[in-house]
Amino acid sequence: MAVPKKRTSKQKRDQRRANWKISPPNVTRCASCAAPVLSHRICPSCGTYKGKQVVQVAE
Repeated sequence: MAVPKKRTSKQKRDQRRANWKISPPNVTRCASCAAPVLSHRICPSCGTYKGKQVVQVAE
């Protein structure tokens, strides 16, 4: 079974753990209605995706 040869210092341990940070969501504008939309999702306000009508939205 693998055993570490040397003890990992607190600095190295904390540097490794520091990469677990949250990133903001990719919010873009809809091409047809300019509403904020998450990337690779159907626009919730107009129902389009990549310039095509995908879902009929009740108004």
